[in-house]
Amino acid sequence: MKNKFNFTEKDVDYLLSPAAIRAQAGRIFELTQTGKTHFQYHPEKLNETVEYVLKAIYKNYPELNIPFHSRWGHFRVGGVDRTTWLHERIRSLDRIEQARIKLDLAITSVLLDAGSGPGWKYLEDATGKTFARSEGLGVASFHMFMKGAMSSTSELRADGEALKNISHHQLEKYFQVDGNNPLVGVKGRVALLNNLGKTCLEQKNIFKDGRPGNIIDYLIEKYGQTIPATGVLRAVLDGLGPIWPGRINLGGKNLGDVWQHSQLADVNSLESLVPFHKLSQWMSYSLMEPIMEAGITVTGVETLTGLAEYRNGGLILDMGLITFKDPALMLKPLHPETDIIIEWRALTVYLLDVIGKMVQDKLGKTPQDFPLAKVLEGGTWWAGRFIAAEKRAGGGPPLQIESDGTVF
Repeated sequence: MKNKFNFTEKDVDYLLSPAAIRAQAGRIFELTQTGKTHFQYHPEKLNETVEYVLKAIYKNYPELNIPFHSRWGHFRVGGVDRTTWLHERIRSLDRIEQARIKLDLAITSVLLDAGSGPGWKYLEDATGKTFARSEGLGVASFHMFMKGAMSSTSELRADGEALKNISHHQLEKYFQVDGNNPLVGVKGRVALLNNLGKTCLEQKNIFKDGRPGNIIDYLIEKYGQTIPATGVLRAVLDGLGPIWPGRINLGGKNLGDVWQHSQLADVNSLESLVPFHKLSQWMSYSLMEPIMEAGITVTGVETLTGLAEYRNGGLILDMGLITFKDPALMLKPLHPETDIIIEWRALTVYLLDVIGKMVQDKLGKTPQDFPLAKVLEGGTWWAGRFIAAEKRAGGGPPLQIESDGTVF
């Protein structure tokens, strides 16, 4: 994307913040209300959508004891808590080293989490169970990590030397990919791991030992024993920014999951950019559990946003909260950089805030007690999956996304 941006460091800081995500999502919502996007908003469907989400929450967590929406939930699918297998192997280590190992796992696993496509599945030898989509990717990446594929030594860890050299043949082997079991975006996933390895080796200010899990050392050094959630997100964005495919680059900083919408402003204006940082926020949520298990406090989790991905986005489409003006677009393959997908993702972020507030109110919870990270895990993500299964064989998203394995 070639533009003549003339932004300051303050502008870049803003684009890497949850405040910018919410502000630009709000502008897309305003455009929708005035008929200037590809979607129509149907507020009369809001209460029905919230009730559907609440039903999912009570089905999954009847006592409302809900963890953050994170990768760790996928390591516990199928009634098997695989995290206990990891804990058994690292329990003799000190708490910070245990956290580094857990973060090594979480970071590499999240980077492998973009949509798998409908044809892929993973058969777990240890249980004989088969998993697909995000759960399958989580279980497959867990075993790839536990078998040492992310490490250049015999230790249970991930490090830059191993990550930069992982090949697509290795990934296909560990993820059981073949002609009958295709996985979308293999090369994109491998590129992310390779780039992560290079970044860990080059950015010693954040990854002092060349490990992804060193992000906890960086955070402790910067914030001490109380770390703001926005600090976790910014560390992820700064530390992992270089790994993303080149999209918009400002002053040598790759902005990652930031896109340009044609209706917002002049193409060279800050106001034309719409940030989401979906995988970075998903990763931030996934890092908080190990950080807190190490005895460190994380504050302000409620300041992060909902995730602009196809389960949450599918929920608002399948519930009729938003509809396409032209239904034929649902059958057309769409790329992440198109106005249509940017609008869909922005409306998802905006409406997740609306739904989240209504859910909190109905449950008598505050945003601090019941942040969006819990609304996502307990309700909207699962509600999106449930209604997709009701509406479509295979439970895929309600539109066709052309993904390279690095966005959704």
